[in-house]
Amino acid sequence: METARERQDALLELLNSTPVVRRTVQDRLADPETARPWQRAHGGSGSAEEHTWLLRARDALQDVVRGDRPATALAPLLDGVVSRPRVSAAGVSWEVEAPEERRMAVDAVLVWSALRETLPERLRPCANPECRRFLIDRGKANTARWCSMAVCGNRMKARRHYQRTRDGAAE
Repeated sequence: METARERQDALLELLNSTPVVRRTVQDRLADPETARPWQRAHGGSGSAEEHTWLLRARDALQDVVRGDRPATALAPLLDGVVSRPRVSAAGVSWEVEAPEERRMAVDAVLVWSALRETLPERLRPCANPECRRFLIDRGKANTARWCSMAVCGNRMKARRHYQRTRDGAAE
């Protein structure tokens, strides 16, 4: 069974499957044949229907996290999904029942929702406007801004430095 951290990391990997490479958006899951191993590695069947629902979920979640659409945009992904209580010696847990082809999409939405509750405002887009990636800030100070300090962080700092030196030279 996956831990919450592993599920969060899988969500982040899904959200980050449309990076910008050489100024062009690449969709690493667009091709069903290419996506199939990813789906299977993350507990899916690799079916075409599952792929379709997974991309819908990814695209909607990207828009919601960026603030381009409200969270209610995720509702169609959850139509017909049922959650039933299961009582055991450990307490009450909830079992989610969803059509098999929608299971990965539903799980992505549920992980996003749990992340919002447990780590509010920690899942966010990279602060580099040219980047399409996301990050989960697990740091105590909650000040992470870039998907990668080595890539986007350095680029943004270099731009600011260049701008300051250029503006200083113009005086």
